[in-house]
Amino acid sequence: MKPDLQRRVQRYGWDYSSPYYQKGWERQLRPAQQKLIEEIDLQLGKKVLDISCGTGLVTYPIAKAVGVEGEIIGIDLSEKMIEKARNIFNDREIKNVEFRHMDAEELDFEDACFDIGVNSLGLMYYPNPDKAIQEMHRVTKPGGRAAALVWGRRKACGWAAIFPIVDRRVESDVCPLFFQLGTGDTLAQEFKDAGFVDIESERFEVLLPYETDEEALISAFQGGAVALAYRKFDEQTKEGAHAEYIESIQPFSSGTGYEIPGEFVIVSGNKSG
Repeated sequence: MKPDLQRRVQRYGWDYSSPYYQKGWERQLRPAQQKLIEEIDLQLGKKVLDISCGTGLVTYPIAKAVGVEGEIIGIDLSEKMIEKARNIFNDREIKNVEFRHMDAEELDFEDACFDIGVNSLGLMYYPNPDKAIQEMHRVTKPGGRAAALVWGRRKACGWAAIFPIVDRRVESDVCPLFFQLGTGDTLAQEFKDAGFVDIESERFEVLLPYETDEEALISAFQGGAVALAYRKFDEQTKEGAHAEYIESIQPFSSGTGYEIPGEFVIVSGNKSG
């Protein structure tokens, strides 16, 4: 898929998923995202860039950690995600956060203007994730730190059947290299190539809890990467896809719901200086 087309697919796909993202993923992703936040060692007064911020799942705990003396800018390619995040943070009366519509591969910031850069589960969707990591390095201050969270290996993610299930019903090619960054030392090498030093990498598993079939289906089809393709399904196609996905996660049934394994990788590094 050509880069410009991939960006449009991602932009509009996440626009469609924005109403469902919180419900589908907030509770499930919290343990992994908490590990990411711990990795960057947040302190009061720091200026932080949250890249691919979505509805602000990571932005909120960052804002609490840096306090009113700190500053957070959240950026996302999806305008609907940004709109949703702004509404959430306005309702919570959080004043030290700003949200902007922006491409992670072309950050509209001066060099060396953030103490910390964070990317939670965004890199897998970019046409050129290496360029996004280079941009994160560019805008990080000397002595600053950056970290990224990605999904791990396909075989370690119990929900991964969603991609072939959708691809069999509509030509989507949503993210053909989705699991590449989480395989081996790929992401750590990308950080090294971008110029980061003192690189640390951690691979770990989290069980993603879902109480009902409906909750699992919303997360898989409406709250994530295949939302744009899913919109093309008629009711009969949806029913077939739902049944196939529920069958695929049966090994992870807890009796009252599901605990689906998800592998993650966190890589962090410092900018020299």
